[in-house]
Amino acid sequence: MSSYLTFRILKGLFVVVLISLMTFVIMRLMPGDPVYLLLGEGQIPITDAQIEAIRAKWGLDRPYHEQFLVWAGNLLRGDFGTSLIRTGVPVRQMIFEAIPITALLNLYALALAIAVAVPIGIAAAARKNSWLDYTTNAFSALGIATPNFWLALMLIVLFALYVPRWFGDLPLIGRIPPFGLRSWQGWILPVIVLATEEMAVLMRITRGTVLELLPQEFVRTARSKGLAERVVLYRHVVSNALLPIVTVIGFRIAFILSGTIIVENVFAIPGIGRLFVDSVLRLDYQVVQSLVVIFAVLVVVVNLLTDLIYALVDPRIRIS
Repeated sequence: MSSYLTFRILKGLFVVVLISLMTFVIMRLMPGDPVYLLLGEGQIPITDAQIEAIRAKWGLDRPYHEQFLVWAGNLLRGDFGTSLIRTGVPVRQMIFEAIPITALLNLYALALAIAVAVPIGIAAAARKNSWLDYTTNAFSALGIATPNFWLALMLIVLFALYVPRWFGDLPLIGRIPPFGLRSWQGWILPVIVLATEEMAVLMRITRGTVLELLPQEFVRTARSKGLAERVVLYRHVVSNALLPIVTVIGFRIAFILSGTIIVENVFAIPGIGRLFVDSVLRLDYQVVQSLVVIFAVLVVVVNLLTDLIYALVDPRIRIS
């Protein structure tokens, strides 16, 4: 167990270092110069000496390998640096202000997807070829095929133009804003968009797994003992179906994070995704590199936790 954890941690560290190095190189290859973005389009003439002084202040005049080593060393000490564009604002402050919003958005979306998809997937498998089964299959196909940015834009159009006209007097629907987080209702649309694809995937996986287990011998044995169908389904079938479901949930967390970048920009939510896009467009090296490392570490940790949960869900699995 300890050797397995050590190997996975070292492997994860290698992945994080590789991703941070690739991000550093890609950001330096992007067209544009953060110094000129920092100076803006002011009418005051700037001399070459002043530009070089700004480069020296931010360490942009050093060779690339020195810039990477300095940034990596500061990061290991917990120093994320200072934003190039928002002069004087620490990157740590910018990230810590955005993380709670993104974390809540992903938590709500994942909780909604699991709470809706898993029970419906089980019920659809237990009632194969029923209207519920056909509806579940149709929703799964549409949910997987529909791009989240298109769904987000359609919901904005719907709740900005038509819902206030049709349901403006209703206490809940009439007060859902099409963008922003001015009230708790502002969470509804982005959570629905993020959860839609996850619900579709989990429904399909849950239904397929339960259908695969229902003809197994241990299920027939449980039924022959006179157990109620509900007991057979939830105690024997669902408990064995949890392993692939947990696998998909751990795997899809990375996709939820990538979807958050799009959803936060479409709905104007001040989270990590919007901060990342703004920083890329403005060549804010420190912010982009720090965010990519945080995302990489989060994905590595989630994958490791998923492997460890296997042993809890299925006693037959022993991590070694």
